[in-house]
Order: sequence, then structure tokens, then C-alpha cells
Amino acid sequence: MNQKPQLSFWQIWNMCFGFLGIQFGFALQNANVSRIFQTLGAEMDAIPVLWIAAPLTGLIVQPIVGYMSDRTWTRLGRRRPYFLIGAVLATLALLAMPNSPTLWIAAGLLWVLDASINISMEPFRAFVGDQLPVKQRATGYAMQSFFIGIGSVIASLLPFALAKFGVGNTAGPGEVPDTVRWAFYFGAAVLLLSILWTVLRTREYPPEQLRAYDEAPPLARRPADPSRLRMQGLVWLAIGVAGLVAVAAFGLDKQLYILGGGIAAYGLALLALGFIRGDSAFASIMTDLHDMPLVMRKLAVVQFFSWFALFAMWIYTTAAVTSVHFGSSDTASAAYNEGANWVGVLFAAYNGFAALAAVIIPRMVKRWGLRVSHLVNTVLGGLGLLSFLFIRDPMWLLLSMVGVGFAWASILSLPYALLSDAVPAQKMGVYMGIFNFFIVIPQLVAASLLGFILKSLLGNEPIQALAIGGVSMIISGLFVLRVREPVYAPRGGAAAVGAGS
Repeated sequence: MNQKPQLSFWQIWNMCFGFLGIQFGFALQNANVSRIFQTLGAEMDAIPVLWIAAPLTGLIVQPIVGYMSDRTWTRLGRRRPYFLIGAVLATLALLAMPNSPTLWIAAGLLWVLDASINISMEPFRAFVGDQLPVKQRATGYAMQSFFIGIGSVIASLLPFALAKFGVGNTAGPGEVPDTVRWAFYFGAAVLLLSILWTVLRTREYPPEQLRAYDEAPPLARRPADPSRLRMQGLVWLAIGVAGLVAVAAFGLDKQLYILGGGIAAYGLALLALGFIRGDSAFASIMTDLHDMPLVMRKLAVVQFFSWFALFAMWIYTTAAVTSVHFGSSDTASAAYNEGANWVGVLFAAYNGFAALAAVIIPRMVKRWGLRVSHLVNTVLGGLGLLSFLFIRDPMWLLLSMVGVGFAWASILSLPYALLSDAVPAQKMGVYMGIFNFFIVIPQLVAASLLGFILKSLLGNEPIQALAIGGVSMIISGLFVLRVREPVYAPRGGAAAVGAGS
């Protein structure tokens, strides 16, 4: 049989090493961009709107880059040209952002930075599917999780560490402190050099060889009825517009506009697909979305509940810990700022535990399989979030972060391993990009609904959002049991064997 050869540990290390730089850029962005916005005069209630650029950019960029990289072959290969282009653009954005003279230039640079990182990141997900046989893909994605954890810990703590070495942590009005400025410069170097390492130390299979190694079953194409697509588009558009009108008419939370706008945009996309003829990038991506494998549809539900939980944690942990565990909601108080600093330590801790989990997860998969391993890890994460309700000593919250770290490492690896086993090689890039929809959509839903739910039903207590996140995380693990865990032989070889249901 024409089987894809297994790679050594160091070959997998080299192909994933660039993710260290990608996560360095993301972690610096996540930890410091709000600080830059506030320094440049942003009001607190405007920051979520400025931040919405990040998930929306990924929603647009990743499927386009996936579609293009599937159709690319150069001297650098198929995915590596996009690694390099994204790295150069992201490096320039990291160098420029802490020197932004105005808020709107900083906001524009966030779009550029996020788009550039996504240009590099999306092909990295497809790269593992391209290069590794089925039995090694969980190891490959776990290695990416390892570098995500290491990069997040170092980048998140970098301004703090620079301050300890005497770099200035304060600046005049409208100026970004030197700790942040130098952290971004250091991050730019790490991002560029680590991605260059992967570009120069790896090779790619040419398209004809990749097709010969293809281990996934052929996609079942369903002929699209244009009139049906137009009708579905009109229905979704009507629902979205009705939602927008309801938010305006009843004075509901303005963040619900995000949800209504997203539904309306999906309706417009379906409506457009019903009229478009030919093989344009838009039509191809939307058709692939329409025809995505059953495994991917089931994984979409898993991803929805996972990322809803994560977004709840990212948004509300600071408010929950400062109010419940440190007893203050006054942002000017010493107790609040001590609690906020402790949240930074907790976030660094869960990323550190994720790096450790990335070493353990391949052994879990070998023993229990992809699905049960993911269930175990997400239950650990859900219990970790729920434990915030019962733990009162903030030091013990480090134990909660062990579960969250295992869930985080699993979410970043095992769903991708399950997906890559079900997607044909020639569509690996575009489907990895489309899979990002199911990361972005739950974040937009969470941004739209969580504030409304807390205000209306849960006494506006932020710790209840962590409880919602814990339950959502456990639900995501239960839904993964619906996903088939296939083991495919290459086409022309032995028959495919499917385990699970």
C-alpha cells in the first residue's frame, strides 16, 4: 500500500516550531492591546467593539487562505509561502502597534496583525494533515498545543519580567510604556525567526504525491438547488433583520446587534450563492461549507460549546476573581489590582499546564482513542471552571487551572485530528479554514448573549458566567462521543475501518 511515512520526533518538532511565534504574537495581542487602546484614549465601553476585529478577521481570512493554499505549488511548497507572508506582515504590525500615534491607527493595526497571524496560522493546521499519517496526527496537533502553551506563558509574562529588570512600566499620557514596547519588539523577532525555522527545516509533498497518500474517503457531493439556496438565504436574512429590529425596538443589550448582524450576513451569503455561477473562490468556499463531511458537522457542535466556554472564561475571570476572591469591584483599589494581577498568573498557569498536557495527550489517545481522551479533558476543564464557585482561597485556583489547561490543550489538538482524518488532501486547507467558523461563531454568540443572560437572569454576577462556561465545556465533551473515530487505509489499499458511532 502507498502509505504516508511516519515522521520522527524532531521532524514533527520542526514542522510545529513556527507555532511558538504565532502564539507569541497572539498572546502579546490578547494581553496588551486593551492596555494600548486605553492608553490612547479608548472608553471602556468601546473596547469590545474595537476587539471584535479579531474574530471577524479570522472568520474572513482563514477560509480564503485555505482555499488559496490548496491551489498553490511553488519552490517553497504549498503551505510554507503563506507561513512566510503572514510572518513578515505580522512582524511589521508588532513593530508598529506600540508606536501608534492615535487610537484609530492602533485599531487598524490590530486588524492587520490579526489578519497576518491568521494567514500564517491557518496553513499550519492543514500542514499537519498534509505531512502526517492518521496515527501521528494527534501527536502533531498536540505538539502545536505544546508550543502554544510555551509561547503564551512567556509572552504573557514578558512585560512583567521586563519591569523586574528595570524597564520602565509607566509613561506619559498617550504613550505606551517601554515594557509593552520592548515586549512587542521581542515578540516580532520570535515570531519571524520561529516561522523561518519551520519554513527552512521542513519539506512538503507535491500535489500528486499527496493525492496518492490520501487516507480520507471521498466527499459526498449534494447537488445544490439554486432556488432552495435563495429561499434559505431569504429566511436567514429575515431572521437576522427581525433580530436587529427587535434589539432597536425593545432597547435590548446593544451587543445583541452582533448576533443579529451575523445571522443576516449568513442569509446574504446563501442568497448570493443562489445567484452565482462558475467556480469563484466565494462559490467554492460556500459550496464546501454546504457539502462539509458529517464528521465536521458533528465536530461543529463540539467546537461551539468548547469555545463558548473559553470566551466566557476570557471575558469574565478578572471580574469574577476580583469581586469574589479579593472582595473588590473598585478598579482603583489595591485589592482589585492585586486580584487582576493574580488572574494574569492564573492565565499563564493554564497555558503552562496545557504545555504539560500536550506531552500527556498522545499517550491518552494511544490508550483511549481521540474521543474518550477529549471527553476526559473537557470534563476536567469544566470542573475546573465550576470550582471557582466553591474555592475561596485564590491560591487554590491554581488547581482549577490544571483542568482548564488540559481542556485547552485538547481543544487545540484533538478536534483537528478527528477532522483531518475525514477531509481529503486536496481540500485540507479550505476545510481547516471553514472549521474556524465554529471557533468564531461561538465567540460572537457569547459576546452577544452572556452579558444579557447575566443581567436578566443571574444577578449580574460574573462568577455565574464561569459556571455557564463549565457546564458548556462538559457538554462539548459529551457531544464528541457522537463523532466517528475512523481509521482509513489509503485508496487502493485495504477497506476503510470505522470505529464508534
